[in-house]
Parts: sequence; C-alpha cells; structure tokens
Amino acid sequence: MSDILNDQLIESKPVRLEKDGHAVCVVRVRDEIFAIGDTCTHSDASLAEGDVTKTAIECWLHGAEFDLRTGQALTLPATTAVPTYSVIRNADGVTIEI
Repeated sequence: MSDILNDQLIESKPVRLEKDGHAVCVVRVRDEIFAIGDTCTHSDASLAEGDVTKTAIECWLHGAEFDLRTGQALTLPATTAVPTYSVIRNADGVTIEI
C-alpha cells in the first residue's frame, strides 16, 4: 500500500506525512517526487507549509530554503541539512523508505 496516493501529489504542493515516527515532506516537481524531513533545521517549523520553487522549498517561518534533491540548506538562517528519503513509485502512488 502506498504512503501517498497519486491524486494527493499535486505539482509543487507539499504534503506532510508521518512514517515510522518521522515527519516527512513529500513534493512532486514535474515527473520527480522528493521526500525530505518535514522540520526546518533552523526554526522547528513544518516545511510542508512552505512554497516550492523549482527543486527548492522555502520554510514559511523565516525563509530558509532547502534543496529537495539533497536536503542541503541553501539560504540562511538555516545552515544544517534536512534528511532525504527514498521514494518508490507504485501503480497507485508512492511509498517512502525511512
């Protein structure tokens, strides 16, 4: 069974889910799906509430940006990366590997 169904994956619209005790932010950008830790390393805010531009997500609270591909912090005030997770596509959606 998928963690997120295909119809929940709207282009550049982050989705938050809990998986094995981890908060995960999942984003579809064109044909790619990314899964990163949902908690901003600067402010403890949910990244799924932020805005996506290309392959970066911006934390809504203080504007720190993270690369969806690598989890790396791209702008201050964040300096620490968020974890990234593997995504497995299924017929009905995706499964996140923690």
